[in-house]
Amino acid sequence: MPISEQGYSHWQGTFVERRWPWWPITRLGIRLAFKRKFFKFIFSVALGPAMLFSAGVYVSERLEDFQSMLRGPSRFLEVNPAYFKSYFTNEPMLFMMVIVLVLAGAGLICDDLKYNSLQLYFSRPLRKRDYFFGKMFTLFFFLFLMTLIPGLLFVLLKIIFAGSFKFLAEYPWLPLSVIAFSILITLFFAFYTLLISSLSKNRRYVSILLFLVYVFSDMFFGIFYGIFHNPYFSLLSIRGNILQVGAFFFRVKAPFSVPWIYSFLVLAAFCVVSGLVLKKKIRGVEVIK
Repeated sequence: MPISEQGYSHWQGTFVERRWPWWPITRLGIRLAFKRKFFKFIFSVALGPAMLFSAGVYVSERLEDFQSMLRGPSRFLEVNPAYFKSYFTNEPMLFMMVIVLVLAGAGLICDDLKYNSLQLYFSRPLRKRDYFFGKMFTLFFFLFLMTLIPGLLFVLLKIIFAGSFKFLAEYPWLPLSVIAFSILITLFFAFYTLLISSLSKNRRYVSILLFLVYVFSDMFFGIFYGIFHNPYFSLLSIRGNILQVGAFFFRVKAPFSVPWIYSFLVLAAFCVVSGLVLKKKIRGVEVIK
């Protein structure tokens, strides 16, 4: 009996266009992050500042109930634009954001490069931008839970505890500032994480680099500023640039005598360069329809 061998037969089906083709990548990234050791605990700690500042909003409206615990007026209890700026740019908050990014974002592109997964991604009806959005929105999920959601919650709690819209009438622009600044720092840290994640196939190396770049940028600023006493060296610091831009968005005095637009341009230029590098790094054979 003759034996015939069937070769490759072309698939005759049709591609199904999905509205959000990047969502499975985002969902998987979030799921894998929560499966990492100690991540749930560390992420809970990272939400601690939001809980502390929420309590501060409540106490600010109930000062008469806490007189025995307070010794004189506390600026922390003055809920105003400076209060919001303090939340978004305080050092422990930014540090915890970096730690969360190290655990949740270090392997987003690094692991795909290590296991040659890009070809598997692009063997499906998935475009390069869909892959990029999938990884980016994984970081958006965690960063917005630490920035945008608490910021808007503070406004809502202030209105509820005060029992009036006086606060919103006094600062009608504040919710827009919260939204705009949250998007800004989220975009920056997302580009920052994906760029460094794409530089190596070693997840441990990427994790260390994510942490050290942030720390050393602030350290270099401190060294050069201590020697030359020139505030423009703050442009070398990631945290310094965020402080400057945050002061503008929340209409408070900037910590350094440098135009805020310079810091904004530094952060924007970093995002643009990161996008160009990622475009070169993310390569694959896309499916031709």
